[in-house]
Amino acid sequence: MSGAWKNGEDADIDLAGLFGAIWRRRMLVLASTVCLGALGFAGASLVSPKYQSEAQVLIEERSPELARRPSDAAAVGSVLDEAGVASQVALLQSTDLIKTIARDFKLYERPEFDPSADPSIATRFFVMLGLMKNPLDAPPDERVLGEFAKKLQVYQVDKSRVIAIQFSSKDPALANAIPNAIADVYLSLQSGAKLDSTNETAKWLEPEIANLREKVREAEAKAAQYRSQSDLFQTGQQSTFSEQQLNDISQELARVRGERANAEARAETVRTALTSGRGADSLGEVVGSQMIQRLKETQSGIEGQIADLSTQLLDGHPRLKGLRSQLTGIRQQIQSETRKILASLESEARVAKLREQQLLKQLGEVKADTATSQEKRVGLNALEREASAQRQLLETYLARYREAMSEKDMNATPADARIISRAPMPTEPYFPKTLPIVIVTALAGFMLSSVFVLLTELFSGRAIRPVRYETDIEDDEDLTPAPQAETVKTVALSEPQRIVSKPAPAKSLLSFEDEDEVEQEDEDVAANEVAAPPVDDEFSREAVAEHLISAGIALVASVSLSGDEGSASVVGLARLMAEKGARVVLVDMTGSAIPTQLMAEQRSLPGVTNLLLGEAAYSEIIHADVDSEAHIVPQGDADPRRAMRGVERIALVLGGLARAYDCVIVECGAADPRAVSRIARAGDIDIILSGVDVEPVEIEATATAFLDAGFEDVMLMLSSSRPASVEKRRRAA
Repeated sequence: MSGAWKNGEDADIDLAGLFGAIWRRRMLVLASTVCLGALGFAGASLVSPKYQSEAQVLIEERSPELARRPSDAAAVGSVLDEAGVASQVALLQSTDLIKTIARDFKLYERPEFDPSADPSIATRFFVMLGLMKNPLDAPPDERVLGEFAKKLQVYQVDKSRVIAIQFSSKDPALANAIPNAIADVYLSLQSGAKLDSTNETAKWLEPEIANLREKVREAEAKAAQYRSQSDLFQTGQQSTFSEQQLNDISQELARVRGERANAEARAETVRTALTSGRGADSLGEVVGSQMIQRLKETQSGIEGQIADLSTQLLDGHPRLKGLRSQLTGIRQQIQSETRKILASLESEARVAKLREQQLLKQLGEVKADTATSQEKRVGLNALEREASAQRQLLETYLARYREAMSEKDMNATPADARIISRAPMPTEPYFPKTLPIVIVTALAGFMLSSVFVLLTELFSGRAIRPVRYETDIEDDEDLTPAPQAETVKTVALSEPQRIVSKPAPAKSLLSFEDEDEVEQEDEDVAANEVAAPPVDDEFSREAVAEHLISAGIALVASVSLSGDEGSASVVGLARLMAEKGARVVLVDMTGSAIPTQLMAEQRSLPGVTNLLLGEAAYSEIIHADVDSEAHIVPQGDADPRRAMRGVERIALVLGGLARAYDCVIVECGAADPRAVSRIARAGDIDIILSGVDVEPVEIEATATAFLDAGFEDVMLMLSSSRPASVEKRRRAA
């Protein structure tokens, strides 16, 4: 069964490998960057320099201080809104303004602005044939319009009322002077236009003001006459006489109703106390009466005397009877005084009620008068509004007229704009910018060369890795072998001879000690369609090498059954195959790195772990064996735990090696089937179980485990003595 990489598996892009490729080919990237940067510098040096300067104008309402009036929002908004500012931008680029500047600076005498002054031979030929109009027939100031417009830029500064005027030229003095001249001419045109508008406004206002004065007088006379005829006399700014009277009566009615309610409540309290027979001593109206207070004092004195005499005299004593008779009379007097208070409160409530009725009657009469006056008030309000509107319009016209006459007399009408920044003298050309051009071209060289490297890596397949699925792989720590031996799980090896193709009892693989067992093994193998090994020599290193070469097996995984001794035996297998002329490479995936120690010049060489982390390329991890023509891919000197997180890339690596070599042997150390399946799926790779002095029980258990896991081709490579090279290396260490 061949262990070559299957192209049908899912794959993903290895970003770390891509960036590592850029670093490995950094000299190419650096050379491209420098070359394009130099070309950019040369091109910028050949271009004629151009200078640019800018002036800024702020659009705002301006008027003389002496004639300033409250701003009219509508008038101001028409100048300061977006449309108004855009109109001023168009005015600054108008043909008349450009012609004025061109005449003032005699731009038609400069070849930069009038290239048609020296027409080419072709132009002259077409003019002679009548196919083209002679450009010199146009006035000089019109010939420069096109070039002038190309060099002039006028735009509104974002989110502001500022207009920027930019001009570029080969002459720095001209680039400085023209923006300032355009701003000055613009302000002059604006000021003249405002003065003309002011004169026209004053002429129009004079007859309008005279007419409005007469209208205001008539409207105010009508309002006064209507007020007199309707008896709408005002007691304040907002009310008439009837309205004020209605308000006063309403307030008085509310006060009288409160007094009546208070008197009725007090009378009801006293009445309830008398009816129920309880004492009225706690009532405020009773307690406040001076007569009752004196009677209470007398009552208290008599009660005291009765109490004193009761201790000395009998109840029937004449003196006690007389005191009790006096006490009864005083209580009757208190009851009588309480009834008088009740009668007084009831009388007070009746008076308040009568006052309330009178006020209600008076209120109804005043309401009727107020309703009538309100109806008349409607007509008065209409007349007053008319008079007020005419008066306001007259005042507005008068204020505008005084302002116009003041501006006309002072001949001062500033434009609705002012220069806030004049164009400075440019000291450095704005084009070409040598440093930015060099930076951009160098960056372009860097990007193009980097893209080239990335595309090369992608199309070559070196930047592609297989996708890991949760159903196909376990945790990364599963690649670490049992702590009993310092080995790491690896992958791939092949079989000397087909020993097992279907799961069978383990003893059929290992029990060959006597003839009876061999015969029994033959029967078991025949029943399971298995080809049994003939003798122990078929499990030797030579037999395995011959089988791998003759069968053309490209990818095998070796699993050690006896720690480092088993891994060292696989090193001998690789060297033996190289001696027989096969191109073979051994991939060290062990934890102790014993294959690396036996085959490489030194242990700290880039290898599998460096490749998985993107720290090395294919060409950097393959090294020659110190004692044979075989090659070794060392374990590497990177962090193995981090490297094993990208173990899914091993399948791609092994596939690439399998295309370059006759056989790829992956020494996995003491690995189990689950670990081996992480680098190649069961059925895609052959398995070698390598060991020295291994017990048959252990061989049977391991082989059965791989067969049960789905690995169809499992072979044995056994030895009864420890390789001398292992002991030699250990003593040297």
